[in-house]
Amino acid sequence: MITTLKRIFSAGFLNFWRNGWLSTATVLIMTITLLVWSGLLLLNVVMTGILDSLASKIDISVYFSLDAPEPAIKDFQQKIQQLSQVADTEYISRDEAIDVFKDKHSGDSTLVASLQELGSNPFEASLNIRAKETGQYGSIADFIDKTEFKNIISKINFAENKTAIERLSHIISVTRQSGLVLSLIMAFIAILVAFNTVRLAIYSSREEISVMKLVGASNWFVRGPFIMEGTLHGVFSSFFALSVMIPALGVIGPRFNSFLPEINLISYFYGNIWQIVLLQTAAGVALGVFSSLIAIRRYLKV
Repeated sequence: MITTLKRIFSAGFLNFWRNGWLSTATVLIMTITLLVWSGLLLLNVVMTGILDSLASKIDISVYFSLDAPEPAIKDFQQKIQQLSQVADTEYISRDEAIDVFKDKHSGDSTLVASLQELGSNPFEASLNIRAKETGQYGSIADFIDKTEFKNIISKINFAENKTAIERLSHIISVTRQSGLVLSLIMAFIAILVAFNTVRLAIYSSREEISVMKLVGASNWFVRGPFIMEGTLHGVFSSFFALSVMIPALGVIGPRFNSFLPEINLISYFYGNIWQIVLLQTAAGVALGVFSSLIAIRRYLKV
């Protein structure tokens, strides 16, 4: 068994180096494929970050009447926080609301003076509610409409934000579905291209395969060197893809970070580098081996 494995490994290495140009072409095609897949992975990270950033800026604001007692508001907040759809809530009291307004318009002395002339605080307390998923705001608004605290609520801005929330939910759904479809299309193209490239390499060894079959070699013994060759294609393509990604991210990352500070591609890449390397290598080896297994089938029939 050990001798057989040694022969298979030796033949696989020999085929890889002997078919220099074909091996180079195969590795190049697979490297481009892995770069596209990695690009789709990073694009998904970027799109998820952008959508999460937009989602974090959307919430439901509930405004309470001026005479609403604060203990009742606190009870309402506690009840809202118990909903499984709610991520977090932020309570802004009347005093905090007027302080925020004064700070925001501190440069407008006329407006501040007019506010002081009123002699009372005209601002209502409010509760900002953020859902875990953008599609859950509707059920939260329905709950608020049916709550027993409705008598202390003066306004809910869900109707104003409903269109933006629905559009964002649609964008998130379409983006995720498009990413999945694009990944499947690229996977099919990659397998098709790699298969044809590997088939050329196997075609050059067709006479050798026929001789091996005629002298009694088993199918797996014949497949072995080509599986080994496919594994080498995958390992080398993963290495070259990583060699291209690192300097490319060094150039693109800082510029992208200045445009979207909340998304740091370089930090994400180096924070998950071992997972990315493992995923790339596994994808490259699987692509090489799978293509070799399919391409060699026709030559096993002697």
